[in-house]
Amino acid sequence: MVAVSSPPYNSLEKKHWWITNKKIVDRYIKDARALMSSLNEFDLTATLNLLEAALALSPKCEQALELKARSLLRLKRYKDIADMLQDYIPSLKTCSDDLNTSSSVSGSLDGSQQLCRERVKLLASDDDEVLSFKCFSVSDLKRKVRNGIGRSCVKEGQWRYLVLGQACCHLGLMEDAMALLQTGKRLASAAFRRQSICWTDDSFSFSTDENHPQTPPRTELESICNLLSHIKLLVRRKTAALAALEAGLHTEAIRHFTKIVDSRRLAPQGFLAECYMHRAAAYQSSGRIAEAISDCNRTLALDPSNIIALTTRASLFESIRCFPDSLHDLEHLKLLYNSILRDRKLAGPVWKRQTIQYREVPGKLCCLATKSQELKHRIASGETRNVDYYALIGLRRGCSRSELERAHLLLTLRHKPDKSITFIDRCEFTDGPDIDAIKDRAKMSSLLLYRLIQRGYTNVRGIILDEETAEIERKKASVALQQEMQLQHQEQVKTATSAQVYQGVFCRDIAAVGGLLSQSAFNSPISVKYEALSC
Repeated sequence: MVAVSSPPYNSLEKKHWWITNKKIVDRYIKDARALMSSLNEFDLTATLNLLEAALALSPKCEQALELKARSLLRLKRYKDIADMLQDYIPSLKTCSDDLNTSSSVSGSLDGSQQLCRERVKLLASDDDEVLSFKCFSVSDLKRKVRNGIGRSCVKEGQWRYLVLGQACCHLGLMEDAMALLQTGKRLASAAFRRQSICWTDDSFSFSTDENHPQTPPRTELESICNLLSHIKLLVRRKTAALAALEAGLHTEAIRHFTKIVDSRRLAPQGFLAECYMHRAAAYQSSGRIAEAISDCNRTLALDPSNIIALTTRASLFESIRCFPDSLHDLEHLKLLYNSILRDRKLAGPVWKRQTIQYREVPGKLCCLATKSQELKHRIASGETRNVDYYALIGLRRGCSRSELERAHLLLTLRHKPDKSITFIDRCEFTDGPDIDAIKDRAKMSSLLLYRLIQRGYTNVRGIILDEETAEIERKKASVALQQEMQLQHQEQVKTATSAQVYQGVFCRDIAAVGGLLSQSAFNSPISVKYEALSC
């Protein structure tokens, strides 16, 4: 027999580096699972540290990614989850596809050059001219390959839809949350059906194998179903309100938005800010300026960099000729636009919904500069005293004092500074914002609006009192004129009556004298009387 030489000792003890890392990662994951069973915030923070170490060794470890996402969800760090899984957000993917399409179309030099990129050369002739045939589109092929890879990874990443859907809900991305939760629920149900086919009657229970994706526990599925029904209700009401606003039914739109913002169940901060902004537009269209300014104040308290809310409030102040406040908002807008141009990107994270595009910022900044100069000129010319308080309070010119008192009472009850922070109790905040700063912004803006309403009430009440005083003076003058005319008429009547009386007495005396003369033969000839007297 030939003795076989054994391998050297070093070669027996040699291990690949990925085997060692796998053991370390598995130990980290095991410890992280043990710590996640506790609801203590310190244990969850320690879990994140272990998972970060595991992902540093194996960045594509599916179990470590899932545990990290669920730990962030328990810690209510929803923004970190969105940053981690932003590639799965539907609206972000749609926007990126649109941008890529527009950039490819705008960046193409010539249609023939773009067509040549989509061609593959299959045949070559003997001549100098090379024939090319378009057999398939390279971009379509890439898209199909990516979709195929995504479908093959659905089993590994179905937890992403559930975790990211809950995070999007708390961040105010309701449409994205609804799509993600529905997809995750559908995938979880399909996985449960596939597993239930392989089970026997004696082993009908949830799988505990860590190497295969687990079906979410029944309690988690129930909570996801409840959350999904709440999201559908909010999205349905918002859709109905926007449809009514576009159709011109402002009262109906205000009613739907009021149901959302006054709901007993908490709503996310971003979603409430968006609803307040849309309701302000509905109030503005219906002519209720004070309510529109109040909703803009709430929106800016929740989101100080909301460009649409600042633009709307500036236009509202300009409509009632309150030029200093409008100029203040325009200056704030200019600072925001300048910061965008300085940073060369829109403010906020990538997944945040933006109301403008970066290419629109320079044009809007030029328009703002022109508008600011115009307002400064009007303020310098002394037009700050002609504030339209009637439009602010919502009254017609020439209204009565009772109408003013009723409108002032309603506005005072709605916009009282003590009640300016009650909307914060119905708001769900994310990632621990500075609630005291939000309350301070809400109180300050509400106090300014309340003072403006009081000035409007004092001004309009003074105008109404002056009109009432002038009306009383006019009535007194008209009454005095009527009395004077009545006295003149009475004197005229008395004079005419006395003339008639005198004429009647004279005629009666003449008749009596004529009767006496006829009785005394006064009508006989004078010669006969003379002869009789002479005899």
